[in-house]
Amino acid sequence: MPLLVVYNPVSGDSSGRALFKDHVIPLLKQKNVTPDHVEETTGPGHVGTLVADFLASLPDSTQTVSVVLGSGDGTLHELINALNNLPSSKPLPRINLALVPCGTANALYVSLFPPTEDEDTVTVEYKLQSVNAFLSPDPRAVPLNLAVTVLSAAPVRTPGLPPGPPQVSISAVVASTALHASILHDSEALRASDPSMGRFKTAAMQNITRWYGASVKLFPREGAGVVEVFDPAAQAFVPHEGSTEDEPIVDLSGPFAYFLSTVNVDRLEPKFRISPRGRDVLAPEGRRSAALDLVMVRPWRDPSYEMDSEEARASFAEKAAAVLGAAYQDGAHVNLRYDESGKIVADGTGPTVVEYIRCGGWEWEPDDIDPRAHFVCADGEILTIPNGGKARCTAATPMSDTTGFAIYV
Repeated sequence: MPLLVVYNPVSGDSSGRALFKDHVIPLLKQKNVTPDHVEETTGPGHVGTLVADFLASLPDSTQTVSVVLGSGDGTLHELINALNNLPSSKPLPRINLALVPCGTANALYVSLFPPTEDEDTVTVEYKLQSVNAFLSPDPRAVPLNLAVTVLSAAPVRTPGLPPGPPQVSISAVVASTALHASILHDSEALRASDPSMGRFKTAAMQNITRWYGASVKLFPREGAGVVEVFDPAAQAFVPHEGSTEDEPIVDLSGPFAYFLSTVNVDRLEPKFRISPRGRDVLAPEGRRSAALDLVMVRPWRDPSYEMDSEEARASFAEKAAAVLGAAYQDGAHVNLRYDESGKIVADGTGPTVVEYIRCGGWEWEPDDIDPRAHFVCADGEILTIPNGGKARCTAATPMSDTTGFAIYV
């Protein structure tokens, strides 16, 4: 099987070069595995060029390829989008990735290899699990589902001019709006001074009092027939009260404090299990289903909510922070409820603080007067919805077992 080794030397804390030269390459040599090429990226987008050139050099364009990839979620995002945008009518071959986590949060890696309570995720041993799986006598690769986000402009444009093409971004981890998108937008300015995950918490505190005006549609996943919502009492997903087989689409109104969907993962950091059931999505026939796990927080569900005001937003910020904090407690946020006074409690029968949805896709139409509601985050890439436009995100699976991306586990 053709083998390419490629790493991003500036991902995360910029330790990728040393990790590959001191550990990854020697391990391959020890196992008598010789890569066809070893490459280092030199800038944004370069990983896509390197892998595309490698694929083009192969005599058999349908042959499964292995890539040892040292990156964070952002570089993987660049690779997936670059290869899906290649000007070719032929489908991509299956690309099996031995993932080496070199980024900041490494959401996909820590979801596939969840650390134990006392396991240190910075050790070389922990970081080489996917490579060791690739080198095992009977390697197994798990196919990746993808979240395809399409930003469309307003239906009416300048008279006489055709509308511009929609903007498309493909994610393997997260597609979000509201608070999470604002956090990622603002955290980039903090990267130079704080390359750690601490910059995300700093950006969160800068945005925690914001609410986001938008209307939303939810669409059912394939095979389910209806949109599903997590019921803490049953500890299972059940049909959403607004979704039936005859009318499956759910319409929701804002404001929203939090709106984040994931694919393939149950966490965005080693301990931050924001979508705690995100790794157990199965279709009726037992294969992994194309589904998004969506986590929403809407302030008006709080019984103490009366009207939108600066005071109400400041008061609700404490509750939003409590929700995010509970996600670090093994995903306990999805079990939280309000009591009659609006206090957040761990049990009872009141409305859930978090609406934890399983769906096949969503559509977000932001209010034109709310510029922050126009941000969309796709695996760290920040997109901006044009005024009058909307974003639609849809879960997708590989077309067959011989195409798409997979990770050695």
